[in-house]
Amino acid sequence: MKENEGKKPSALLLFGILLVLLLAGSVAGLIYWSYSQGRVYVEKSEITAPVITLSPATSGVLQQIFVDEGDYVRKNMVLAHVDDSSIKAKTDGIVVSIENTVGQIVTPQTPVIRMVNPADMFLVGHLAEDKGLQFVHPGMSAEFTMDAFPGRKYNGIVSSVSPAARQSDIVFSISDKREEKEFDIKVKFDTDAYPELRQGMSAKLWIIK
Repeated sequence: MKENEGKKPSALLLFGILLVLLLAGSVAGLIYWSYSQGRVYVEKSEITAPVITLSPATSGVLQQIFVDEGDYVRKNMVLAHVDDSSIKAKTDGIVVSIENTVGQIVTPQTPVIRMVNPADMFLVGHLAEDKGLQFVHPGMSAEFTMDAFPGRKYNGIVSSVSPAARQSDIVFSISDKREEKEFDIKVKFDTDAYPELRQGMSAKLWIIK
């Protein structure tokens, strides 16, 4: 009985190693399949857009905020009052965050409201330098799927490839533990055709070679 108990940890360790190898093999297989199909696969991707920060022109007490997170606003719409002045939307867009500090003093350096313009949304993929980066260039067609909408496919065009590696997130190669660099691939798409897409949604991206 004791002899069998002593073997259990070794069996669990072996199972864990086999599971890791299986997962690594699955990823490698997907990458190989993508290459064989004339595609570059980018696993880590998300929808993003430039964030527009709204602040008062002069310092004063934040009197009122007229919008909530998620509200759609029009250009020049009054969003808040600071003393006798107003904070207005610089463009059409969606409010993504509010610093609700009504009654406190705010300055031109204080971000009161943040918003994004859906028309400016794009997909950005993070591609390791040894996963097909050399094949990717602006103008290439792209397909992507959204984690939030399984089964649906979306189309876009590669608009840019970052000239420098990302400064965050260090990736290591499984084979030799060397640090890998990731580069951002920007993909533009028809935002009017895909109104369900939202800032921050996760995606998987295929770039067609």
